[in-house]
Amino acid sequence: MSTLSGNWREAIDDVDAALIDGYQSGFPIAERPFRSVAADLGIDESAAVDRVRALRESGIVRRFGAVLNPPVIGSSTLAAVRAPADRFDEIAAVINDYRQVNHNYARDHEWNMWFVVTAGSQDARDDILAEIEDRTGCAVLDLPMLTDYYIDLEFPVVNGDRFARESLEDRTDASATRISEAATGDLSALEAELLLEIQNGFPLSATPYRDIAENVGYAVEDVLEAIERLRETGCIKRIGCVVNHVVTGFDANCMVVWDVPDDSLDEWGERAGGLPSVTLCYHRPRRPEQEWPYNLFTMLHGRDPEAVDAKIDELAADYLPVEHERLYSTETLKQTGARYEDLVGR
Repeated sequence: MSTLSGNWREAIDDVDAALIDGYQSGFPIAERPFRSVAADLGIDESAAVDRVRALRESGIVRRFGAVLNPPVIGSSTLAAVRAPADRFDEIAAVINDYRQVNHNYARDHEWNMWFVVTAGSQDARDDILAEIEDRTGCAVLDLPMLTDYYIDLEFPVVNGDRFARESLEDRTDASATRISEAATGDLSALEAELLLEIQNGFPLSATPYRDIAENVGYAVEDVLEAIERLRETGCIKRIGCVVNHVVTGFDANCMVVWDVPDDSLDEWGERAGGLPSVTLCYHRPRRPEQEWPYNLFTMLHGRDPEAVDAKIDELAADYLPVEHERLYSTETLKQTGARYEDLVGR
C-alpha cells in the first residue's frame, strides 16, 4: 500500500474528484474548452483552469494535455536485459542515456530490466538496441507489440479500490488491432509541428488551443481541425488529465506474461483485455531462442499487492488457464514521455 495514498485524498474536494476521474479523457477540442468543463462542474471557467493547475502542481495530475501514441507515430518496442547485480546501475545508466528510451523499470525476474525504445523508424530503433547490446555486453530481448487488445491507463482513482477499475462492473470494449513495426504517421507539416508542441502537455489557460496556435504560427481553426484529425487517426489516444497513479496509491503494478496457444490468441486476448481489472493487454512475439515462450502480456495496477495477486489467480483460473509468470516492478529507473523530434522528422 502506498504511503502517499491517504495524503493526496485530504488535499482534494468533490469538484477536484470530478475533474480527476471525469476528465482523464474527453477534454473538449474547442477554442475555450474550459467553459464546458466548468459548466459540467458547476464552477466558473477560471476556477476550472486553476484547479487543474493546482492538481498538476501537487503531483496528483502528472500532465495535462494529449496522450500520444508512439507505435502509430513511429516505431516502438519493449525490450529487456539480464543485468548482473554488480553492474545493474551501470547498465541502467547506459540505457537511460538514450533519449529514445522513455521508460525503464526494474522487475523481479531473470530478465530484470525492462525498457521502451521509440524511434523514427524500425531501422533506427533496431540500431539503438544493437548499440545497447554492444555497450553493455547484455543480450537484448526485443518484444515489439504486434496486436493491441486493450491499452488504456485511464481509470478512476478517487475511490478505495484495491486494484485499478475494481469498482467497475462492465466489460471493456476490447478488439484485436494489428500494429505494424514499419508504420509511421502520415503527418502534414502542421500535424508534425503540433506533436512537437504538445508532447509535454497543453498550456494551462482558458484558451490552450489558441496558445498552441500562436506558438506554431497557424490559425486556431486550423489547429483545432488538426488536433481532431490526430485524434481520429490514433496519433492522439486521448486528451485530458494524465493522473499520477503512484501518487494516488496504484503502485503495486504487475506485468503478467502468458503462453497462449497461437490459434486462441485473439479470442483469449480480447477476452482478457475486456476485463475491468486489466489495464493493458497486447500480443508480443515469442523468443524461443532466448527461452522466452510468452506471447500475451497483461498489466494490472493496484494499491494492494495481495489483491492484485488474487486477481491474477482469478485471471489464470477463469480466463487464461496456461503457463504464466508475474513480473512485479520493483523500481522506476526512468519515466518520461517519448520524444517526438526524431519520430516526425522535424
